[in-house]
Amino acid sequence: MDYFITEEQQFMKDVAKEIAIKKIKPVSAHYDETGEFPWEIVKAIAEADLFRVFIPDEYGGMAGDSAIMNMCLVTEELSKVDGGISLAFAATGLGTFPILVSASHEQKQRWLPRIADGAIAAFGLTEANAGSDVAGLQTRAIEDGNDFIINGTKQWITNAGEAEIYTVFAVTDPKKGPRGVSCFVLENGMEGFTFGKKEDKMGIRASSTRELIMQDVRVPKENMIGRRGTGFFSAMKTFDQSRPGVAAQALGIAAGALDLAVNYSRERIQFGAPISANQGLRFFLADMAMKVETARALVYAVARWIDSKPDEKVTTYSAMSKCWASDVAMEVTTNAVQVFGGYGYMKEYPVEKMMRDAKITQIYEGTNQIQREEIGRGLIAEAARRKD
Repeated sequence: MDYFITEEQQFMKDVAKEIAIKKIKPVSAHYDETGEFPWEIVKAIAEADLFRVFIPDEYGGMAGDSAIMNMCLVTEELSKVDGGISLAFAATGLGTFPILVSASHEQKQRWLPRIADGAIAAFGLTEANAGSDVAGLQTRAIEDGNDFIINGTKQWITNAGEAEIYTVFAVTDPKKGPRGVSCFVLENGMEGFTFGKKEDKMGIRASSTRELIMQDVRVPKENMIGRRGTGFFSAMKTFDQSRPGVAAQALGIAAGALDLAVNYSRERIQFGAPISANQGLRFFLADMAMKVETARALVYAVARWIDSKPDEKVTTYSAMSKCWASDVAMEVTTNAVQVFGGYGYMKEYPVEKMMRDAKITQIYEGTNQIQREEIGRGLIAEAARRKD
C-alpha cells in the first residue's frame, strides 16, 4: 500500500533497507550466535545519518515534524532483517525521549547533538522489583550540595555497557510515591557507575542487555531532567512516544518473516509442484499478510498522530500499536516457521531467529497484559468523559 510518506522519508527507508541488506544480512547469524554488540553496523547507521531522524533540526537532527514516524520507518526496515541489531538504533531513541520531552534547551544542547552524531543512549527504569510498577523503584538519589549521590541497580537495560548516555530514574523524595521520582542523565565513565554481566537471552542476542550498577555515583544537579519529582511523568510520556517504536520493530520482524515465507512457498517443491499451489497454504499466507498490513496501518497512524499533536494524551492508542503489532509478530513468525516445516526449525534458516526475536516485543516496555490494561482503562475513562 501507499502510505503517502514524504520523499525524505522514502530516502530514509531506502538507506535503512540498504544497510539491512548489505551490512546486516551477511552477519546476522554471526551476531546471533556470538551475542557480540554490532559496533560496525552502528557505525554504518551513524555514517548514514540515521540517528538524526528523531532529533530536532536545531540540535543537529533532521526530524522536522515527523520524529516518531521517521524512527518507526527506519526501525521497521532494519528489523525486517534483524530485530536484535535494530535495537542499537531503536533503544537509543528510547533513551533519548526523556531528554526530548523534559529537558531544558541548554540540556538538549549538551546531549542531543552527540546522539545525532551517533552516540548511542539507554533508558534506565526497570529494577528487580519495579518493572511496570514504577512506584516500586528502590534506586535512591540523595541531594549533596550541588550534586545528587545515586545508589541502586537497574535490570535488563538495552544498550547497557555500550551506550554513552543514560537516562536513569531514581527516587529523590521517598514519601511522595510516584511524585518523588526524578530523572537524571548519567554518562559512561562516571565514577561508581558500572555494568553487570551481559545477559544470555533467547532472542535479540546481538543487543546488549545488562544491569546498571550505581554505587555512590555523584551526578551534578544540572543533569536532572525536568523538575524534581517529575520523573514518573517523564517516563510515562516517554512510553507514550516510544511504544510505536517497539511496534515498528515487531512489524519489521513480522514483515521480514512473511516475505521469507512467501518466497519459500514458491521455491519448495512437493508432489511435483510448489507448495504455494496448495490453497490451504495460500490462505495461511493471506491471513499472515492481512495482519501485517493492519499492524502497519495502526503503527503509522499512531506515529503520525503523536507527531502532529505531541501534547495530546496518546496512551491508549500507543499501547494499542505496541500490543497489536507484537502479537502479530509472534503469530506471523510462528506461522512462518510452520511454512518452512522442518527447515524452519533449523538455524540455517532465519525464521527461527525471527520467532525468538519476536517474543521480547510482547514483553518489554510493558508486557502486553499491561498494554491491555492501559487500553481498557483508557476506554473507560473516555466513556466517562463523554457521559460528563
